[in-house]
Parts: sequence; structure tokens; C-alpha cells
Amino acid sequence: MRLDMKSLFSLLLLLFYATGATWAETQPSLRGLPDFADLAEQEGQVVVNISTTQIVRRQALPAFPFNENDPMSELFRRFFPRGMPGMPGGESERNSLGSGFIISSDGYILTNAHVVDGADAISIRLNDRREFSANVVGADRRTDVALLKIDASALPVARLGNPDKLRVGEWVVAIGSPFGFENSVTAGIVSAKGRALPQENYVPFIQTDVPVNPGNSGGPLFNMDGEVVGINSQIYSRSGGYMGLSFAIPIDVAMEVQAQLRAAGRVSRGRIGVMIQEVTSELAESFGLEKPMGAIISSVEKGGPAAEAGIEAGDVILRFDDKDITRSDELPRIVAASKPGSKVKVNVWRKGVNREITLTVGEMQEERTPAPRSGGRAPRAERETPRLGLSVSELSAEQRRQLGVENGLVIEEIRSNAARADLRVGDIILAVVQKGVSHEAKSVEQINKLLAPLGKNANVTLLIRRGEQQIFVTLKGIGD
Repeated sequence: MRLDMKSLFSLLLLLFYATGATWAETQPSLRGLPDFADLAEQEGQVVVNISTTQIVRRQALPAFPFNENDPMSELFRRFFPRGMPGMPGGESERNSLGSGFIISSDGYILTNAHVVDGADAISIRLNDRREFSANVVGADRRTDVALLKIDASALPVARLGNPDKLRVGEWVVAIGSPFGFENSVTAGIVSAKGRALPQENYVPFIQTDVPVNPGNSGGPLFNMDGEVVGINSQIYSRSGGYMGLSFAIPIDVAMEVQAQLRAAGRVSRGRIGVMIQEVTSELAESFGLEKPMGAIISSVEKGGPAAEAGIEAGDVILRFDDKDITRSDELPRIVAASKPGSKVKVNVWRKGVNREITLTVGEMQEERTPAPRSGGRAPRAERETPRLGLSVSELSAEQRRQLGVENGLVIEEIRSNAARADLRVGDIILAVVQKGVSHEAKSVEQINKLLAPLGKNANVTLLIRRGEQQIFVTLKGIGD
């Protein structure tokens, strides 16, 4: 039987569709995009909306240098639309939004440190619309991780995954509150892993192309099994909005940080006292290395752990604590993760010879920057006294020796209710006076315990050391 061209084409087309449909059924990746509906429905309940309030104090502005009829007066008014010269000082509120997720049924929540930075009040809104006030258990700026606590129970808990098993090109999902739009779901792929960012030495970021915008910060990044593999932290943008580059903190890094925050309110990190730089191909050739690898020491801190161990400028660290250093940005993370006081073996390349040196890891000093302002522990040596509205730190042994006191708390920052009293940063709290009884200020925990039974709007008197003087200062109407 002879087939004309038209009949032959129809037959081939029929065979194409028949075999094509069968083949497509065996190729799931070609049937279209993944279905994220089940993941969003099941895992969205662990995501929370975070809103913060910060009290901003406005200083009084000087009066206009011109009278109202002077033409220059109108010019000044255009330049000062919100705070007119001559206005008295006062307070205003600044609000911001972010996201987070529940990691324990009794109310522990993970988010970014920058989401709660400087907050005087933090409100948590759950997926079921319940709202709670939250305290900051601790926050760590170096990794941008914060741990919050709300007074709740029987909460849904996020399932945690293993970021090491993520593959570049794998689908991932973000759930959060971009621009305040709660429980928004966006998806994309893993673009890269172990990404180092400028000024971010302690996090091997997960890079994705998931659309992330302001308000997504602190929210979870899920794999397709519904497990949290990261915390959405930042974007790379020239406009301030999403431009295709999003970065998440691996969940294993975040959980290590939160464990220390929960236990001590701060993160302890190792340090060795060196400055490093990348080993380029030119430097590798100059130093006699087969290929660019390791971290070259550009300078050594005098008297630091590395100097004490005999490490010199020009050494190339190839291994630290039995971990290979393939890129220079790996060394700060590995050193920081080392326990202060521990002894580690360091392999260095010096003058064409591989040497092994034993080094005792030191402890990195905490950043001296303002801490989140809610109740709980702060991410530095200072700690909060919420009812006093103060951030204080305990005196070191050297400070106590110099001042000739046995105990005391130095005021590092003055907040809302304490700002009305005659207190200054640098004042030292020697004692709390209650009903004529003076209680020596020994620790933050002790002070908070003393203040806890006091009723709302109670008055508290402090014995203050200021320079060579000692004075009593009364705080009136302290808060809850």
C-alpha cells in the first residue's frame, strides 16, 4: 500500500505524540516545575512573623537663626520637614519587620540578629494568628543569628536538614514576610555553596536565586523534603531589592550558634592572632607551592597565640586541627570553631619545608557594639537589666584591682526608663538599696533576681561609683 506525503506525515505525527507522551511520563523533571503546595501547607506553620519597635530619642534642635518673615526661614523649613529647629527633644517609635521559625515546641525561635538589633519590644505572630511578646536569649552579629523565646507550648517545630547534602541546582523554597506580606512562598535553586562574602568570615553561605526581599530576613530556607537547610540572611543588590542573588546561613552553623546562646547568652570563638591573605598563583610560585592553597600569614600579633607557638609572617597554613585549608577564607571559620584553650596541630609551609607546630587557641574578644534591646542575654560581654533599662557588664579582675572594689557592674548603655535618671555610661553600680538594706552588685543574674519581685512603677536606688566619687541615684517607676 502506497502512502501519499500527507498520510505519511499524519502517521508520523501520531507516532510522535504517542511515544512522546509515554517517554515524558518517565521523565518527571520534564513534566513542569515541582509542586510546592504540600511543602508550603505543611511547613508554613513553623514560620513566624517578627515585628520590632525601637524607641528613638530626638535631641532638641536649636532655634531658627531667622525670624518668620525672613526669606531664609522658608529655606530652613524645607531642609527640616520632620524636626523643625526650635522643637524640643522627645521620643518616637521606629518599626521593622522580619521572619523567623520555631525550633522547639516550648517557644524557641531562630531569626537574624539584624532583625532584632536595637529593638525595645519584639512581637511574634504565629501562623495561626496568635501573638506573643519575645525576649532575646542571645544574638551573634558575626554570624547574624539570634535566638528568641516566647512563652508558649505545644508549638509546631521545624524539621532540620543537612546543608552538606545540598547540591548546586537543587530546588529550595523560602517562606517569610517580604514587605510584611506574611507566609509568602518563593522558590529557586541552589546557585553555589560555601560562598564567602566581604566582611563575612564566619559563615559559608548558601547562595540561591530564590526571590528574597526585606522582611524575608530570618526566615527558613527549605529543601524539597520540607527540611530547613538555612536561614535567609541577605541579598546582593544595587537597588535595595531582589536582583537574583540571595544568601542563607547553613542551618548547622546556626544551630551551633544557638546552642551557645542558649547555654551562655554569647558565643565563644577561638583566635590565633594573625592577619592572612589569599594565596594567588603568583604567590604560590614565589613560595614554592605546587598550586595555590592554604592561607598566607601577612602579620602576627605580638604576644598572641600564633606568636607564642612560633608561627611567623610569611608562613602558609595548609592544615589546622587536622582540617585542610584549601582557600584562605576557610581558616577564620575553622579557627573560630576551635575551643579556646585547646591545643591544635598546625601544618605550615615555611621556606619550602612543611612543618608541624602545636598551638594553644586563644579566645576572641566580643564586639563592643550595641546589643539587641529586649529582655534576655545580649550577644557580648554586656548583659541586660530589663527593669532598669541598662546594659551592664561585670568588672574584670584587673578593673576591680584598679578600682579597689570586690564587685561591681559597669554601665555600657542607657535605655528607656534609666535615661530619666542621673546615670552615665561608665558609671559603676556598686549596690542596690532596698528598704534600707544594701545588696552588693555581684552579677547581672543577682540584680535581676532582686528586682523581679518588685511591683510595677517601683522605685530603685543604686549606689554608683563615678570617678573618685560615690553617689546614690534613684530610678523612679521602673518597668515590668
